[in-house]
Amino acid sequence: MSINFCVACGHALVTKEIGGVPRRACPVCDFVHWGNYSIGVGALVVRENRILLVRRAQDPGRGVWTNPGGYTEQLESIHHTVEREVFEETGVTAKVDRVVALRDQPRQVHNLYVAFSLRYEHGEPRADGVEVDDVGFFTVDEMEGMNVAGLTRWLVEVSRTSDGHGLSLDHSKYVTSDQNWLFRAHCGTASE
Repeated sequence: MSINFCVACGHALVTKEIGGVPRRACPVCDFVHWGNYSIGVGALVVRENRILLVRRAQDPGRGVWTNPGGYTEQLESIHHTVEREVFEETGVTAKVDRVVALRDQPRQVHNLYVAFSLRYEHGEPRADGVEVDDVGFFTVDEMEGMNVAGLTRWLVEVSRTSDGHGLSLDHSKYVTSDQNWLFRAHCGTASE
C-alpha cells in the first residue's frame, strides 16, 4: 500500500528521488515518508532451568509454542514493551537482563525483532485466553516433543550458549535524555 497524502499537512505526496531511492514526499512542507517499520520484542524467561513458552491462540502461528512477545507502542521503550508483553500473555512478572539476539526482516513492513533475556521475578503462568491459550515453563528436553517455532528454538540456543553476554541496559552520564534508552556490551577493563 502506498501513502498518498502528507501526514503533517495533508497535501498530496509526490515521488522524489532522495538519497538514490524513490520516496513519497510532500512538495509543500518537505515531509518524507521513509517507509513502514515495526519493532517486535521477544522474551526468554528462565525459572529453575525451564523456559517460559506460550501457545499461540491466533494466526499466524495458532497452536505453535513460542517465547512471549509482541510489538512496541509508539511511545514505549522496547524493554518496557517486553516486560509488559510477558505479563499480559502469561501473568508472570520478569525484568530485562540483557539483549541476546536481533532478527532483521525486510519486507512490506520492515520488522526488527529484539530478543531479551529476562529475570523471573514472580507469578505463576496463566494464559491470557486471547493471544495465548496455554503457557508454562518447559525444559529443553520437553521442548523436543512440542511444536516449538524455529525462531524460538534458535533464541533458546543463543541464550543458553551466550555465557551471560549480551547488551544490557545502561545509564550514561553522557546521554541524559529520558527519551533515550541505551544498551551496551560490557567489556573487561585493564583492572579486571
